[in-house]
This record gives sequence, structure tokens and C-alpha cells, in this order.
Amino acid sequence: MWNPVAPVKRMFYHLGFFARTLFGVGHFVRHYKASLKILIMQILFTFVHAMGISTLLAMAIGAAVFVIGGPLLMILNQQQLIYTLLIIIIMRELGPLLTAFIVIARSATAIATEIAGMVISHEVEAYISVGVDPIEHLAVPRFLGVTVSLMMLNIYFSLFGLAGSYLVAQMFSSTPMDLYFGSLLQHMHFQDILLSLIKSISFGAIISTVAVIQGFSVERASTEVPVAGLKAVSGAFALCIVVNVLLSALYYVVLA
Repeated sequence: MWNPVAPVKRMFYHLGFFARTLFGVGHFVRHYKASLKILIMQILFTFVHAMGISTLLAMAIGAAVFVIGGPLLMILNQQQLIYTLLIIIIMRELGPLLTAFIVIARSATAIATEIAGMVISHEVEAYISVGVDPIEHLAVPRFLGVTVSLMMLNIYFSLFGLAGSYLVAQMFSSTPMDLYFGSLLQHMHFQDILLSLIKSISFGAIISTVAVIQGFSVERASTEVPVAGLKAVSGAFALCIVVNVLLSALYYVVLA
């Protein structure tokens, strides 16, 4: 029988875990040496190792926007709008969301299964027995690593997406580089950069928190480990999409 109280309890538990993780960030900054390697490895895996697929995807989307949108705007004699279109699609909307999807596919599964394996093998209990807080030692560096990595990956994605559209522009017209990037900067506003950064930081916090919670949620059976990974992916996907819609709606209501 479905219990209507269970989702509410789960929501408050997730919020409490998120608050506890944020509280542990301050302690991690003061006593970072023990978990610094975990933070560095998390950034290496989440950001550096994902640069290749991000470059390919960003340049492909930038090229597609220019190829599809350019001729349509030329028919309407509104060629200058291509720069606004590139900023909206690459920097403001698709950039943060697609980099979040890349991180979910790679890091959410890895974090959830890794922590779940540590729970099953009683490593977490061993940390507790010697006085080490598993949230500060395991959750916080992954939280920081994923959040910082997603923010940097989003900036990287935006740069290569705009560069990809420029390379395609050279195939159809000899647009000078200074004119192209100057027009982009002219049509780019502080609100666009701010929204992109807020989205990437929010998505990083969501992905890391959901993955860690699902990893800690396993009990004893080893068959729970892959289930934790699947739940981390599905939960992070759903929350990122919902938050993306809410932030975009808030932007158009308040800032636009």
C-alpha cells in the first residue's frame, strides 16, 4: 500500500543531507589534506576526462545552430539575430543542461556505485569506528569536485560551441574573426553569463548529492550496487530538468 508520507520524509531527508554536506564544506576547507586526493581525482575524472566528448558535442551543436538558423534568418533579413540565437542555445540553455547530462552519465553512476560498494564492504563503518565522518571524507570532496567540474565544463562547452559555429561560418562566408566574436560580445549580456553559471553550479550540486545519497542508501546485498547507480542517474536527470525549467522561467520573468 502506497504511503503518502514516505515521499515527504524522503524529500526532507535529501534536504537534510544536502544541508549537512554544505556544512561539511567549511570543515573540509580547514582540514582538506586528508580528502584532497579524492577532490583532485574527482575533478580529473569529471572535468578533464570529459573534455573530449564535450568538445565534439559543443562544436557539433554550434555548427548545427549556424547551419539551420543562418539561412532562415537571412531570408527574414535578420542575420544579426544569429548571435543572439547562439548565446541563447549554447550558453544559456543547452550548454549547462548537456554538460550536466554528460556528468550524470559518467560521474553519477561512478560515485553511486563506488560509495555503495564501500557500504557493502563495511568500509564506511570502518571510517566511523576510527572517528572519521564519512560525509566530510567521502561526500564533501565529491560534492565540491563535481560542482566545480561542471561549472568549468560548462564554460569550456560554451567556448567551443561558439568556436564551432565560427568555423562553419567560414565555410559559407568570409566573416572576419574580430567581427564575429565582437558581435557575440555585443549581444552577450551579464544575465546570460550569470544564468549559465547558476545552472551549472545547481546541476553540479544536484548530481553529486543525489549520487552520494543513493550510494549510502544500500544495505547489505551486492545486487543493490547497480540499482543505486541507476537510481542516481534517473533521479539526477529528473531533478536537473525540473531545475533547468524553473531557472529559465525565473530568468524570463525577472531578468529578461
